[in-house]
Amino acid sequence: MIMDKKPVRPELVEGPSFSSATGERKDSPSTSSGQAELGSICGKLSQNTPLAPLVWFKTGGAAQWLFEPADSDDLSQFLARLDPDVPVLALGLGSNLIVRDGGFPGVVVRLGKAFAKVTADGLTLNCGAGASGILVSSTARDAGIAGMEFLRSIPGTVGGFVRMNGGAYGGEVKDILVDCDVVRRDGTLVTLAADDLHYSYRHSELPDGAIVVAARFRGQAGEPTAIQAEMDRIAASREASQPLRSKTGGSTFKNPDGHKAWQLVDAAGCRGLTIGGAQVSEKHTNFLINTGDATSADIEALGEEVRRRVKAQSGVELQWEIQRVGVMK
Repeated sequence: MIMDKKPVRPELVEGPSFSSATGERKDSPSTSSGQAELGSICGKLSQNTPLAPLVWFKTGGAAQWLFEPADSDDLSQFLARLDPDVPVLALGLGSNLIVRDGGFPGVVVRLGKAFAKVTADGLTLNCGAGASGILVSSTARDAGIAGMEFLRSIPGTVGGFVRMNGGAYGGEVKDILVDCDVVRRDGTLVTLAADDLHYSYRHSELPDGAIVVAARFRGQAGEPTAIQAEMDRIAASREASQPLRSKTGGSTFKNPDGHKAWQLVDAAGCRGLTIGGAQVSEKHTNFLINTGDATSADIEALGEEVRRRVKAQSGVELQWEIQRVGVMK
């Protein structure tokens, strides 16, 4: 979701409502009826919440509202009552995300511990959307389920994997997804089969505002020791080739057909290129890093400059893989 400098700003209700999580009375986002009836939510609703601590780049502005639902029903009820004009963004680990410096004028939904459970049932894993790739792959290993080792390498959560058809080291979510539970923007909860998402490379047709709350993955029978060995191989490869201990957003650009994005970036002379506090990683040129004092504007401008240079050098137009949200400052 990319907004211009003058997004539709959600109206605040006239009177205060009660947040059961904080015990405080505060304004709430407007509901579809124009009156605040969000006081019955069980989760936590907070206003003007800084997002920089919640994303890997450690940059960006605040969320106008941050909602942390107690469970799927709580999220459904909240979205059903929320004015449909209010933008909604799901936030996982914030690993593949640039939040612009002007913040996000709407509601950011963050799925917490209640959505981070993973259980095995035969060769199928039942995963909450807030579960990390490491947790999913480790649970699969313990249950003797192969085919999910690649999730060990993706810095994110199940909700993001499902939406973006996350993949690495030869595996993609489309290869293991059975179905997923999604709360639509109007609050309805539906189960979608993998075919319903019409997957392509790093893309699905989930609509804006729809939030994945759970997913089922299916693998093949495997030996835990062999699964662990493959996970170790992937972890060692990442350690050797990626700037894992930097403030980064993961892979910046999608790999174009027939090309590797990092090779195109390197060939265009962008290794180590800087704008403000943002830098193209010396270790892996498809990673942008915050060297310490970068703004989101620095990072996005650097990415655009890389795209310009690659197009000039090779004729290939790189596409962002990192999601960019919010408004410019």
